Amino acid sequence: MEKKSLSADCTSIAMGEKKGQLALSGKGDPRGDKEARAGAPQAAEVVIPERETWSRQMDFIMSCVGYAIGLGNVWRFPYLCYKNGGGAFLIPYILIALTGGIPIFFLEIALGQFLKAGAINVWNIAPLFKGLGYASLVLVFSLNTYYITILAWAFHYLVHSFTEVLPWSTCNNSWNSPNCSTRFDHMTCVNGSAINATVGNGTCEQLEGKQSPIVEFWEKKVLKISGGLDEPGAMNWELVLCLLVAWAIVYFCVWKGVKYTGKIVYFTASFPYVILIVLLVRGATLPGAMDGIIFYLNPDWSKLSSAQVWIDAGTQIFYSYGIGIGALIALGSYNRFNNNCYRDTFILALINSGTSFFAGFVVFSILGFMAAEQGVPISQVAESGPGLAFIAYPKAVTLMPVAPLWATLFFFMLLFLGLGSQFVGVEGFVTGILDLLPSKYYWQYQREVAVAICIGLCFIIDLSMVTQGGMYVFQLFDYYSASGMTLLWQAFWECVVVSWVYGADRFMDDIARMIGYRPFPWMKWCWSVITPCVCMGVFFFHLVNYKPLTYNKVYTYPWWGEAIGWCFALASMLCIPVTLMYKFFCAKGTLSERWHHLTKPVWGVHHLEYMAPDVKSLTSVTPGSESKVIILESAL
Repeated sequence: MEKKSLSADCTSIAMGEKKGQLALSGKGDPRGDKEARAGAPQAAEVVIPERETWSRQMDFIMSCVGYAIGLGNVWRFPYLCYKNGGGAFLIPYILIALTGGIPIFFLEIALGQFLKAGAINVWNIAPLFKGLGYASLVLVFSLNTYYITILAWAFHYLVHSFTEVLPWSTCNNSWNSPNCSTRFDHMTCVNGSAINATVGNGTCEQLEGKQSPIVEFWEKKVLKISGGLDEPGAMNWELVLCLLVAWAIVYFCVWKGVKYTGKIVYFTASFPYVILIVLLVRGATLPGAMDGIIFYLNPDWSKLSSAQVWIDAGTQIFYSYGIGIGALIALGSYNRFNNNCYRDTFILALINSGTSFFAGFVVFSILGFMAAEQGVPISQVAESGPGLAFIAYPKAVTLMPVAPLWATLFFFMLLFLGLGSQFVGVEGFVTGILDLLPSKYYWQYQREVAVAICIGLCFIIDLSMVTQGGMYVFQLFDYYSASGMTLLWQAFWECVVVSWVYGADRFMDDIARMIGYRPFPWMKWCWSVITPCVCMGVFFFHLVNYKPLTYNKVYTYPWWGEAIGWCFALASMLCIPVTLMYKFFCAKGTLSERWHHLTKPVWGVHHLEYMAPDVKSLTSVTPGSESKVIILESAL
């Protein structure tokens, strides 16, 4: 077997001179392989299946919708919109979507589709920067680990919704304390002229220190929360069971691959929209709903002068679009080579941002009703994150007729929103790991075992989040591991590597090979200059304005807790420079030779068909002839 090199722009591909065949390693043989091997003695071989593709293109669209449309669209965007100027917030949101979110979303899907590889092997376009792939796997593993805890909480609430009287609506439960009260009004007490102001059936002095039953249900029943990170306490076995059920659902939806998962996401991605519409219709008929919607949209143009508004818009875009963690790369890798991923990107971005905007009407119609019922300003009941999902909204449904029905629908919606994202997160991690395994080690049930090992490891780590101190562990993961600065760092390097190392024009040509035309130059400008500047601008703003992590604005994490959090963040961020230095110093030759060798793309088998203009003639190379395959740069 003699190896012949490609052109200067490509790496070596092993060429067989016997009968002029290509001797290519990978999951599949070139055309004419059967004829070339006819009559030759063959050793027993393991049949290695070709890489899966979506059964139909709508499977890809629905999987992306299920992944990108998650809890952040429902519980974070509406709050940020009202907090940062209502309708005025849409201006920075749309601008950052156009300059940051959409270009990177497109970049990741196109990379996966072009390279037909997961989060690690996709960086074969510049092997020196394969640390980006390792960083993606660390990020998605962290996200998979803590994100499912939210589903366990939602499942816990869902089970307790199947009752005639919601358990968080009364103070007659075993977990309630003597301080539980179903009727009190903080605003009246704060604004009252005397401490003896009458509120409900008592005075402000009598009601001081009282707690709502929904807060006690959340803290004393669901979390059974301890005093701090240094008090892990006992396991909450109800949450352990909910966690086990959630992981079992994820396993049996992911274990067979994208052809199976692609069918399930039709339901998990569309069902939340049905519930959102039902909840909106119900919310719009409640008193005070219109006040809530006006409060949500009322523009405050003065907010646009605040840097924090633009930072909030940037972090929301990067988080809700799900970029930087390799899941979109994995989804794109299962596309047909000629799929129009450019068109798909804009469709998915419109669905993502449109869902966030639509969810705001649902949330604030209910919060407007809640504020009207309690006689307080809407700003006093507006919450984000778990505070909205597990305190504000459950409290609102207790004020509605047939409360268990609306609670059940709401937590069903949360469960399906989270499951769609969790499916793709696990798929992205498993795809990246399996792509690392050499083809000769393939065995029949490797995917099922890989998914089981991944879920088993996550479950073991998750047990720390379902103890009495689990909420503090959850916040460490959420605040440091896979959000904020880590995603911005990842997105910055993705743009730099593609546009400045591999070449933005070159990648635009590659995209043209796939979809038949070059995308609008705006994408190239964003990858090269605009998006990296946006990422670094938001990154340094986060760094300069860093504040120590707190829980509920009361408990401040100890120094060693913050140190653990920074270790979570650095675990992914350091993958890029450490891998780069390791590869660079282990290589041989001068500095320029090392750089040239380590930034030279390594092409997969499928590129011979789609990139070489005369691929059919490759099978007719005769012994002794020049076996150099020239894979030309596109001249489109």
